[in-house]
Amino acid sequence: MDTQQYRIGIVGMGPVGMILAVHLRHAGCKVALCDNDLEKNEAIRRNGITLTGVISKKSSFDNIYNSCDKLLESGIDILISCVKTYRVDDLMKVIKKYNNPLYILSAQNGIDIGQKYTACIDESKILRMIINFAGNMVSSDTVKVTFTTPPHYIASINDTCIEVANWIASILTFMGQETVVIDSFKLFIETWKKTILSSSISPLCGLSKLTIKEAMQSNDTIEVIEQTILESMKVAQAEGVKFEDNFVKLCLRNYKNAGDHFPSLGIDILRGGETEIDFNNGKIVEYGRKHYIQTPLNLTFTNLVNAVSKKNLGVISNNNKS
Repeated sequence: MDTQQYRIGIVGMGPVGMILAVHLRHAGCKVALCDNDLEKNEAIRRNGITLTGVISKKSSFDNIYNSCDKLLESGIDILISCVKTYRVDDLMKVIKKYNNPLYILSAQNGIDIGQKYTACIDESKILRMIINFAGNMVSSDTVKVTFTTPPHYIASINDTCIEVANWIASILTFMGQETVVIDSFKLFIETWKKTILSSSISPLCGLSKLTIKEAMQSNDTIEVIEQTILESMKVAQAEGVKFEDNFVKLCLRNYKNAGDHFPSLGIDILRGGETEIDFNNGKIVEYGRKHYIQTPLNLTFTNLVNAVSKKNLGVISNNNKS
């Protein structure tokens, strides 16, 4: 396994981006980083990135950029996109300026994320990962990994660039994060499953200010979570997704093992900024309408989160209050 066959650039130094960066660098890969947070970049230059919690690792990095332009000009072969979904359009505007024949790997949650990339880039250059680890930022250069439940999945979205998928999967598996190469049909199914898993608890935690552990200690919130899963499964089944008979129980067990932390979308809600709700619960609502399936729980979560975000961002002003 030639760990330096491809030069990797990772844009978006949140928990997922930093966890991936450390594992790839530990394996010996050439890894460049990019984030628009200058303070974070300076901390990583000085101290490297440290993972604590259920994974304990540390790596240093030489090539850290403040802009995607500089990252793309550095000659990378694979761009791993770990930015929030509402930042993808801005990222694509930068990528369109270059004719780099690079591969793009989307390491993001949500349904139909790939469409944002295929609108500008040939499908044969795009891959996607379903990642089953998460963490919370402790400081600018440290992530507490709250859980990791391999296998993770990686796929070419049109089944053409299998070589790249196999290369990344072999490296992550070698580093203890079992990653399985799947085809685009399996990717479709796993994307829906992961979205349902996240969507049934993330907005609930953000709106209620309960951690995952706290939410799973109350029968009241467990009932909401379970009913949201069942509602979402009906929509996914209409799209052709098949589930294990014990899928709901598997989801609940996953939550119980997740630990005492807030999910990523929940943190975004609590911070009062933009969220990825439209590509999670919002997509379930959208596809529910397509199949004439009512989705009252997902609709409630979507509209409440968007209303809160708009107020915090100043879209809803005090002048609009009656």
